Order: sequence, then C-alpha cells, then structure tokens
Amino acid sequence: MIRGPAPRHCSVAEPTRTRFIESIQADGRGLGPDESRVMFPILLKIGGLTIHTYGFLLSVAFIVGLYTASRFGAKEGLNKDRIIDLGLLIAFSALIGAKAFLIVEDWSYYTAHPREIFSLAFLHAGGVFYGGFLLAVAAALIYLARQRMRILPVTDAFAPGIVLGHAIGRLGCFSAGCCWGRPTHLPWAVTFTSAYSNEVVGVPLNIPLHPTQLYEAAANVCIFLFLWWRFRHKKFDGQIFSLYLLCYSVWRFVVEFWRAHEEAGLMWGGAISTAQFISILCILAALLLYFSQHKKVYARSHVSVSRG
Repeated sequence: MIRGPAPRHCSVAEPTRTRFIESIQADGRGLGPDESRVMFPILLKIGGLTIHTYGFLLSVAFIVGLYTASRFGAKEGLNKDRIIDLGLLIAFSALIGAKAFLIVEDWSYYTAHPREIFSLAFLHAGGVFYGGFLLAVAAALIYLARQRMRILPVTDAFAPGIVLGHAIGRLGCFSAGCCWGRPTHLPWAVTFTSAYSNEVVGVPLNIPLHPTQLYEAAANVCIFLFLWWRFRHKKFDGQIFSLYLLCYSVWRFVVEFWRAHEEAGLMWGGAISTAQFISILCILAALLLYFSQHKKVYARSHVSVSRG
C-alpha cells in the first residue's frame, strides 16, 4: 500500500489522526455504507511477495509517460536517448521531492518522530505531487543546461506524458484509498471498506466520500487530449507546457475544495490548502510563460511583415 500525493492523512501523530477521522465521521453521519464500492489495494500475492495496485499502476504510469514523451520528443526533433535519460532523472527527482515535501508538510510530526522517516510506511509513501513536480523541474533544468538542450521544446514534449502518467497514478491512489475526499450525499460517492487501507493510509471506512482521485484522473485525461490536439497546432515553444501547467493547476485548485484536509495541510487559518497556494503560483507562472512567448512570436512576425 502506498500513500498518494496527499499522505498527510496518515503521517500525523495518532491522536491527531484519530481526531481527524472522527471529524470526517461526524460530517458523514447518516449517510450509511449501503452503496460501498470495491477497492483492490493489493493486486496479487505470490508466495511472500505482495504486489500493491498503487505500485503497479505507478510503474505503468512511468512507462506510459516516458513512451509518450519520447513520441512527442521525436516530433520536436529531440534525441531519443537524452529524452530517456531525462525521464529517468525526472522520475528519481520526483520521488525524492515528493517525500521531502511530505516531511515539510508534517514537519512537527517528523521532527518529533525522526525514525519514521526510515520506516517501511514512509518508504511505501508516494509523497506529495507538487513536491515531486517542483524538484523534477529543477533537476530537468540543470540537466538541460549541462546538455545544452533547448528547454522549452523539451518541456513541451514531456507535458503530455506527465499528465497522462499522472492520470494513471491517480487510479493507483483510488485503489489504495489515499487522497480521499470529503463526505457527500452525491450518487457517485464512493465508500471504502478495506480495513487494510484504513490501517495503512487512514482512509475513513463506511462513509460515502467524494471520489477526488477519479475527479483528477478524469481531468488529467481531458488535459492530455487537449494537449495532444494543441500540439498539432503549436505556435511557439513553451506553449504546450504552459497550457498543461495552467489547466492542471486550475483544476487542482478546484478539486482541493472537495478533498479532506488536516490542519497541517492548510494555510492562512484554513482559508486554502498548501496545494491551492502552490496552484496559484503555478497559474501565474504558466500565464507569464505563455504570454511572454506569445509576445515574442508576435513581435517576430510583425517585424517580418514590416520587412516584407
């Protein structure tokens, strides 16, 4: 079992975690477990080997994402071997960044229990998506600078692969039970019943919740299709990546309203979550990149027309 990009639910001290679960149960009173959905946190067991669904889907996400990036990279005229090397670097950096951000979000707990950082549960943790994303971007920029590769065409090639892989990863979150939503009366609510998932990631049982993992998976598939279409009509370098960053950040900001949060994951007195704050920064960065590159293209085309 692996915790997903918002594992703060399962990494806090036990008394805090208990109060958090009790608050969700209070919100969900009267909803009942009559329409529970089946979940498969464990894909299969072979002897003493346990293959978790999250880990399997995460592996699939990486393979699909890297293959997709190589295909789009070929359209950009990029070297396939360097794309693969960069993909491996991004995967490793994302893993480290996601776990580092997990520690930052639950700083008080991990400073009080430093041994937990070396525990099996922490090794199983997926971590926080934005933490992995930011460190992966930083590592990629360093690699591209050393290899003297053009940054924006590479980011354009990787954007569709990242969002498609992320969609698959969110299905892994759903199978594990992590990144769960708030209680709801909506007909498509999901009710988790796996005691194993409750023990490992802390997901509340027998309470209908928003399937926020599926919300995000579906949105990521839509973003991928949009980027795929837009790639064929690309006007300037950086356009695809900026559109990805803008679309995903806007949706992540919205879906956070339906996700369950502890105090450790909130800012400014609970006004917004940490992910929403980062989303705002990413939206601003995406808009800045898009319009600055668009302005350059417009200026060049205007000069060409004037000369003609």
